[in-house]
Amino acid sequence: MKKFTKVFFVIVVCITTSVLSSFAQNKTSDKNNTQRPNVVIILADDQGNADAGYQRTPAEVVTPAIDKLASDGVVFTNGYASAYVCAPTRAGLLTGRYQQRFGFFTAADSREGLPLSEITLAELLQKEGYKTGVFGKWHVGLTKPFHPLSRGFDEFYGFLGHGAHDYFDLTCKEDGDDFHQCIYRNNETINDTGYLTDNLAREACSFIKNHAKKKNPFFLYLPFNAVHFPLQAPEEDIKKFNTGNKDRDIMLAMLHRMDIAIGDVIKSLKDEGIYENTLIFYFSDNGGAKKVSANNLPFRDYKQSVYEGGLRVPFVISWPEKLNPAVCNEPVISFDILPTICAALDIELPTDRIYDGKNIFPAIRGELKEPLHPELFWDGNQKKWAVRMGNWKLVSPKAEVFELYDLENDPGEKDDLAQQFPEKTTAIKNRYKKWRNEMATPMGDK
Repeated sequence: MKKFTKVFFVIVVCITTSVLSSFAQNKTSDKNNTQRPNVVIILADDQGNADAGYQRTPAEVVTPAIDKLASDGVVFTNGYASAYVCAPTRAGLLTGRYQQRFGFFTAADSREGLPLSEITLAELLQKEGYKTGVFGKWHVGLTKPFHPLSRGFDEFYGFLGHGAHDYFDLTCKEDGDDFHQCIYRNNETINDTGYLTDNLAREACSFIKNHAKKKNPFFLYLPFNAVHFPLQAPEEDIKKFNTGNKDRDIMLAMLHRMDIAIGDVIKSLKDEGIYENTLIFYFSDNGGAKKVSANNLPFRDYKQSVYEGGLRVPFVISWPEKLNPAVCNEPVISFDILPTICAALDIELPTDRIYDGKNIFPAIRGELKEPLHPELFWDGNQKKWAVRMGNWKLVSPKAEVFELYDLENDPGEKDDLAQQFPEKTTAIKNRYKKWRNEMATPMGDK
């Protein structure tokens, strides 16, 4: 196995020296103050855990922009997506809740859409005077009531569904299921040209510059479809890679192009003088896909799996004005992002629903007296599920099969300890059953 950077082998819970040292003192009480931070969420699609330069050493993975976010911010070695496929993770991200609470278990649930009873992060920020824009893959609803502009966003460029999209063919097919692959600008379908990843960066940078000049605080949600299948990249980028695996070469070219796009976003923030006071989150919506030759090492398996390779992802928070560079080992999950943003902006969460996400800042500051999440659950309503409880993880990869792993000593999930610790196995299994009973009926079962 190739050598990995020290990120995976940090022993301490968090490196917190001076992290957020000025956060409490400098937090503004005036919610209309132009110094309120801008917020950016950058979401990669199917990116392998090891397919980021800051995560590993092999020269084939070159991601200087992503690495810049990591070097400027906090790297989470135990960062998780809330699902092993795309759409459910996005539903959890936008609501700060287990998506299972409202029946959103599978990628196919994106056809029905994020329930209108749910309050999105964009709606919360819009009420606080933030300008909101989403540029990329929506994947949580296809019809007008579920459209981004109906769910708290002021601006939209991208496609509604489904998971994959051609990167070069950006023309609109007006009939059948292909209609949902049309590129939208706000509420209108358009025909566009170019490479889709580049276009998303173009639109995001324009949004940044426009609102920075107007002194508007903004929320930019940038959900790339890269590096999701189909494997497509400009030929000049593919020629830069020679791994011996043509599919991996193309995927790395797609990753390279996405990294350039992220670099353009960082440059736009710096050009406008607002990078230091922009709260940026970067992560992948699930583990890397085998179909695109992603690398999830040192973890087991790929996207669509409840092993770590399907769930643990690159995860970074950057906010140079408030956060000193650090590495944190505390397990965090993608639906933590909403309550963390609300904590940073002093926004009270609605009290009429359960929020499963937690404010991550106490974990960064080393202030936790107990785990941020006593347990974490994954379930896609496909007879496979997992629970992480401390360093223990119970995996049920198929019906009536139960495997127990000690992630601290066995992050690759090679040594099944279920027979050795039957009481622990039973206790976690029972906790899962209780949790599942608290969740809603899956959309697909209604």
